[in-house]
Amino acid sequence: MSAERAATGRVALRAAPAEGRYARNWKTLRRHPLTWAGAAGLGFIAGLCFLGPPVYQTAPTAVDILHTLRPPSAAHPLGTDELGRDVLSRLMVGGQLSLEVGFAAAMTSLVIGIAYGLAAGYGGRWADTVMMRVVDLLRAVPGLFLLLFVNSVFKPSAALLVVLIGFVAWHPVSRLVRAEVLSLRERTYVEASVAAGASRLRVALRHLLPNAVGTIVVTATFGIADAVLLVAALSFLGLGLPPPAPNWGAMLATSMSYLPQNAWWLVYPPGVALLIAIVSVNFLGDALREAFDTRLRRDL
Repeated sequence: MSAERAATGRVALRAAPAEGRYARNWKTLRRHPLTWAGAAGLGFIAGLCFLGPPVYQTAPTAVDILHTLRPPSAAHPLGTDELGRDVLSRLMVGGQLSLEVGFAAAMTSLVIGIAYGLAAGYGGRWADTVMMRVVDLLRAVPGLFLLLFVNSVFKPSAALLVVLIGFVAWHPVSRLVRAEVLSLRERTYVEASVAAGASRLRVALRHLLPNAVGTIVVTATFGIADAVLLVAALSFLGLGLPPPAPNWGAMLATSMSYLPQNAWWLVYPPGVALLIAIVSVNFLGDALREAFDTRLRRDL
């Protein structure tokens, strides 16, 4: 019985530091003002884009040439565009597409970057050298140029945008994960696990990857903001999602032609929605970075 209690006590002692660390991270995150500001902004955008269409049941592609470029009114709270389509409906549905593609692209780049960085950081000196030179070579090619070239050759689609953005955006993720792994692999618990006969795969998945979760979470947050902005930029240049599917970037691009007519309701709604989404995600990223980085943590 005493041996069992001693073993239980040792397990508790080993588990306590990790639990205490994550508890402190969560406490810092909850008390950070940027957490609530970012959550409020994202909650507003998510509610508008995903809960709004079932309530405001107006087809975003319905054309009404008799009511083109109409300012906001009771019938159309955000006015109509050059084809008489309801701007509010297009804003909601366009936000769904922009956020879904941006999130999927960010997750794609995260998965690729984590796997590559983990393999480079724990694969040995030669593997690290070769894999990082490959990353340097890929980073030498301007990402926007590559996106424009491939997207102009192939028919634009949501799946193509996810693959392209994911392929372009995984390089910084891999470098961050690799740097974290290089630091973690020198820790005592990793050396002890190797000495106990654990395989390299087990060490990587059980010790290195869980302890790099802070870097991964922060990187994922900023990656989502970058991906959403990149989707909007490509759509603004006419190489994003094909019409008639609306998205924020294409709405902004179209609105530029009607600025001389003072059609402000075509410019501000997608611009403000995109701004709120990007700033909110960046707020959450800053709060997560401070919560997980002990060097930046302060009492809140």
